[in-house]
Amino acid sequence: MATHQNLDKPVKEEGGLADQAAIITQVSKTNAEMAKRKAERGGEEAGAKEIPMDEHTLDIEEVTAKHKTDIKEGLTHEEARARLARDGPNELSPPPSLPWYVVFMQHMTGFFSLLLWGAAVLCFIAYGIDSNAVDNVIINYLILLFKTYTDHCSLQLYLGIVLAVVVFLTGCFSYYQDAQADAVMQGFKKLTPTSTIVTREGKAISEFPATDIVVGDIVTIKNGKKIPADIRMFETASFKVDNSSMTGEPEPQERFPKKDPKDKRPLEATNVAFYGTLCNEGNGKGIVIATGDRTVIGRIAKLASTAEEEETPIAQEIEHFIKIISSVAIILGIIFLIIGIVNGFNAIDNVVFCIGIIVANVPEGLLATVTVSLTLTAKRMEKKHVLVKNLEAVETLGSTSVIASDKTGTLTQNRMTVAHLYYNRKIHNPNEIDRKDPTFQVLHKLGVCCATAEFKEKPVDKPVSQWPVEGDAGETAFMKYFQSIEDIKVLRDANPREGLVPFKSANKFMVSINQQDCDPSKPRIMMFKGAPERVWSRCDYVLHEGKPEEKKLHLKDFDDNIFKLMDGGERVLGIAYCELPVDKFPDGFEYHTSGSPEDFNFPITGLTFGGLISLIDPPREAVPGSVLLCQRAGIQVIMVTGDHAVTAEAIAKQVNIIRKGAKTIRDLRADLTLQGKDPDSVDPNDARINAIVIEGKQLQSFTPERLDEVLDYDNIVFARTSPQQKLFIVKGLQDKTIKRGKGGAPDKKVNHVVAVTGDGVNDSPALKKANIGIAMGMEGSDVAKEAADMILLNDNFASIVDGVEEGRLIFDNLKKSIAYTLSSNIPEITPFLFFILISIPLPLTTVLILCIDLGTDMVPAISLAYENKEANIMEKPPRDMNTDRLVTSKLISFSYLQVGIIQALAGFYTYFVVLNDYGFKPSILPGLSEAFLADTNAEDNRPVILRAPGEDRCGPATLVFEGKEYSLKKCNLCNSNCQNPAEALAHAQCAYFVSIILVQWADILACKTRTLSLYHQGLRNSVLNFGLVFETVLGIFLVYCPGLDTGLGTRAIEFVHWLPALPFSLYILGYDEVRKYIMRKQGDKGWVYVYTYY
Repeated sequence: MATHQNLDKPVKEEGGLADQAAIITQVSKTNAEMAKRKAERGGEEAGAKEIPMDEHTLDIEEVTAKHKTDIKEGLTHEEARARLARDGPNELSPPPSLPWYVVFMQHMTGFFSLLLWGAAVLCFIAYGIDSNAVDNVIINYLILLFKTYTDHCSLQLYLGIVLAVVVFLTGCFSYYQDAQADAVMQGFKKLTPTSTIVTREGKAISEFPATDIVVGDIVTIKNGKKIPADIRMFETASFKVDNSSMTGEPEPQERFPKKDPKDKRPLEATNVAFYGTLCNEGNGKGIVIATGDRTVIGRIAKLASTAEEEETPIAQEIEHFIKIISSVAIILGIIFLIIGIVNGFNAIDNVVFCIGIIVANVPEGLLATVTVSLTLTAKRMEKKHVLVKNLEAVETLGSTSVIASDKTGTLTQNRMTVAHLYYNRKIHNPNEIDRKDPTFQVLHKLGVCCATAEFKEKPVDKPVSQWPVEGDAGETAFMKYFQSIEDIKVLRDANPREGLVPFKSANKFMVSINQQDCDPSKPRIMMFKGAPERVWSRCDYVLHEGKPEEKKLHLKDFDDNIFKLMDGGERVLGIAYCELPVDKFPDGFEYHTSGSPEDFNFPITGLTFGGLISLIDPPREAVPGSVLLCQRAGIQVIMVTGDHAVTAEAIAKQVNIIRKGAKTIRDLRADLTLQGKDPDSVDPNDARINAIVIEGKQLQSFTPERLDEVLDYDNIVFARTSPQQKLFIVKGLQDKTIKRGKGGAPDKKVNHVVAVTGDGVNDSPALKKANIGIAMGMEGSDVAKEAADMILLNDNFASIVDGVEEGRLIFDNLKKSIAYTLSSNIPEITPFLFFILISIPLPLTTVLILCIDLGTDMVPAISLAYENKEANIMEKPPRDMNTDRLVTSKLISFSYLQVGIIQALAGFYTYFVVLNDYGFKPSILPGLSEAFLADTNAEDNRPVILRAPGEDRCGPATLVFEGKEYSLKKCNLCNSNCQNPAEALAHAQCAYFVSIILVQWADILACKTRTLSLYHQGLRNSVLNFGLVFETVLGIFLVYCPGLDTGLGTRAIEFVHWLPALPFSLYILGYDEVRKYIMRKQGDKGWVYVYTYY
C-alpha cells in the first residue's frame, strides 16, 4: 500500500509524543466533542426532520455518477484537492466557546471569591459611614495610595483595598493555571487525527487523515474503526455498525450494498454508515457522500450548541468542602456579630470583626492548589504516555482496588512471531521447515489466504520483520513469517477470495472461500482458521504426509502436542479446509457469509485438519515488576483474556498475576501425574488450590453467587471469555461486598473500584461499565477508545501503575494542602473569640489575618502540589471512596485539635510575653480592650498612666481607666513603647502574626508526608523550600518595611520577640514525627493510625 505521506500534500508531523500516539483520535473533553455527544443523544428526535440525502435510495452506479467518482480507481489527487478546498476539512465546527474574558470573570466570582468581594464591599461601606470628616470617599481612596492616614477609619478602607487586590490576583493566577492545564489537554488532541484507508488513483492509501477525506472518496472500513464520514456502502462482509448514539437501537445494525426503498428515511437507511458511529464487526467499502457539517451528525449538532459536563468525584469533593467551610465561616461571622452587638461594641468594628472571622475560615489558597495539581498532573501524565479524557478522573484511578487486564498487547508486547508449527504428528521449528513437504505446502497456502492482514508498504532497505502491517498481531506474525518463504501477494493473486467470514469473538474463527489457481472450473477451497478446539471439533480428517487420514488416528498426538505448545505460553491457532464440489458451488455462486454459522449456505464441518501454528508474544519487561507493585499497593490484578486457558495461565505466572508458589488445580494434577497417581483424583475444593483459572464455557453456567465465590481467590485468570462474560465479571467485582478468606485468612469487607483494560471491539461493554476504562492507544480500536476514560499511548500496563501513583499523589497532596491551610484557622479565630468573650485587647487584626492567608501561607500551600510521592505511596491499600473523603473528621482533628491549638497557644504566649515586656501583666488584660484602642492621658475618659514622683518612666506604674486602677509592672524593654497601650498592643499583634509564621514552618514540614518521616522524605521539593524562604522574607518585609505600619498595623518588633514561638514550632514537628513513627510501628490496625491518620 502507499501511504498518505507519498501524496503531493504532505502531512504535518508532530514531534515527541506524536510518534508514540499514532492513533489517538481526539479528546472528548473539548467543547466540539461534548457538543457532538449531546447531539448524538438527541439524534433520533432531530432525525425526524428532513435531511437532504437520497443516496441510500439509489443504485451504486447512480451514486458514483452523482459524485463523479469510480469505485475501483477513486478520485484523482487533483480533484480531491479541489473538493477539499471547496468543502473544507472533514470535521465538525466547534460550537461557540466562552470568550476568555467570561472565563476570567468566572475565576473572579467563585464561591470563595464572592465571599471576599463581599467582605471588601462591607469594608468600603464601613469606611464610608465612619469617615465623617471627609466628604469624597473616592478622593480618600486615591489619597491613601500616596499618603498614610492615622485616623481609625482609614484601616477599613485599607482592608477593603487589600481584600479586593488579593481576590483579583488570586483570580488571575487561577485563570493562568487553568489555561495551562487546558493547553496541555488541547495538545493531546493534536497528536494525530483519526486515520482511515482511502483509494485514490487506484492505490489504497493507509493511515489517511480523516480530516482530508472529501465527497466521492472510496473508503475501506475495518472492524473496530470509527466511521470517518457519511458513507454509502457498496461492498460489505458481515459489516455491522453501532448506531445506538443516533437512533437508539441497542444492537449493532448490519449494512448491505443494495439500495433502500424511496420512502426510507436517511436515519433508517440500511446501506449508509454514518459519521461518528463505530464498526463493531466485519469490514466493507463505500463512497463518501457527506463530510463535516454536511453529515447527518453535523446537521444534528447544530441543534445542540451547548456542552454539558458531569462533575468528577474530586470536583464534587472540593465543592462539598467549599460549601462546608464557607457555611461555617458565615455562621461564625454572624454569631460573633450578634455577640458583639449584645455586648455593645461599635457597629463598624463589629462588621470588621465579622469580616475577620470569614477571612480566617476561608482557605483562599485551596483552589489555586487544586488547579496547580491538575496542571502538574497533566504534564506528568503526558511524559508517561497516558491520555486522560477527563484529567480529574486520574484521582479515581488512584482509588482502584482491582485491575482486570487483557493479556495481548497490554501484559505482553503484542509483537507476535511464529514460534512452532505442528503437522505430520510433530512440532517443527519454523526455521527448520522442509518447504517441499506436501502438508506444509497446504498449511502455507491456508495461512496466507485465510487472513486479511496486508503489508502497508515493503521498504527494500528493511528486513521483512520491520515491514508495517495493516492487521492484528496474530495475522501480522503469519504474514511476516510466510513472506520470508514466498511473496504472499503471489499466492493470494493465484487464489482470489470469493467469500469471507471475518473473525468474531463470539465464534472465535474466520472463514475464507477462494478460487484455486485462478481456475473457475476447479472446486473452491473453504479455509477455516481459529481457536484450536473450535477447529478440531469441526474436523473429520487430518492431513498427514499430504494425504487425509481419519481423525481418530491422531487424537493422542494432537492432545499431547497442543498442551506442550500452550505450556510455554504460546498462542495456538488451528487451520483446516475442505473443497466445495463444483456441482453444488458453481462459478458465480453467492456465498452467504453474514449472520450466525447456521445461516451459512456452505459447510463448515467435516473438514480436514491442516495443522497448528503457535505464536509467542513475550511479556513486556516492566510488567512483572508493575504487577508486584500493584499487589503491594493492595490492588488485585486479574487477567481476563480470550486466549486459551493453558496459554493464559502460563503468561499469568510469568507476570506474577499467579504468584510464585500459588497452585492451580492443573498444577496439582501435574504433580500427581509425576508421582504416578491418577490426576483426576484432585478435589476442586482442595485447600492447597489458591489460584484459579476459569474458562468461558464454565462461566456460561455461573450464577452471580458462584462468580462471587470465585472472586474470593487472590490469583485469578479468566480465559476464553466473551464480551458478555467480561462484562459479567466487572459487574461481579463491583457488586462484591465481602471477600471470604482462603486458608484460614479472615473475611474482609470490600468496595471495589474496578479498572478494566482492553483494545478490541469486544472490550467496549466492560470498558464502559468499569469505574475506569483503559484503552490501548497504539493497537486499540476506535470503539474501545470511545468507551474508555483513559488511553495508554504506549499500550504498556506499567503506565497504569504510573496513573495509579498520580491519582494517589493528587489526593495525598490536596489533603496535605488542606491540612496545612486549616491549621492556621484556630490561631486566627481564637483571638476574636477571646476578644468577644472576655474583652482582652484583640491579639490579631483582620488585616494581619489576610497577610497570613493571602500572603505568607499562599505559596507554601500551593507548593504542596509539587510534593513528590511518598516512598510508601504504593504500599498503602486503596482508599475507600465512601469513607476516605478529601476532608474527614480525622483531618479536622489533626488540623484544629492537634496542630491548630498548639499554634494558638504559641500565638497567645508570644502576645502575652510582648505585653508583659512592655509592662502589661496578663492578669490585668481581661476587660481592658477599650483601654488599648486610644492614646493615653487624653480627654474623654481615656486611660491615664500614673507614676510616683521620681519614678523611672519604665518602672512600675498605675493605669487608670473608667474609674478603675490597674497595676503596671516594670518594663523589661525600656523604650517608647513601654506602658503605651496602643503601641504595646500593636507590637503584640505583630508578634502574634510572626508566631504563626514560625509555627507554620513546622506545620508545612509535618504536612509533607502522611506516614513517612521527614527524614526519609527529605527536602527535595524545591518549590516548598522556596515557600519556606518566601513566607519568612515576606514576614520580615511586612514587619520592618517603613510605611506599612499604619496600613497593616505592623511594627518593627524586637528580635527577641521572634523567639517565644520557636519551642512550639519544635513541639509540633516532634509530636508529628512521634505520631508517624507509632503509626509505622503499629501498622494500620494500631490506635494511633485508626484515629489520627488523615
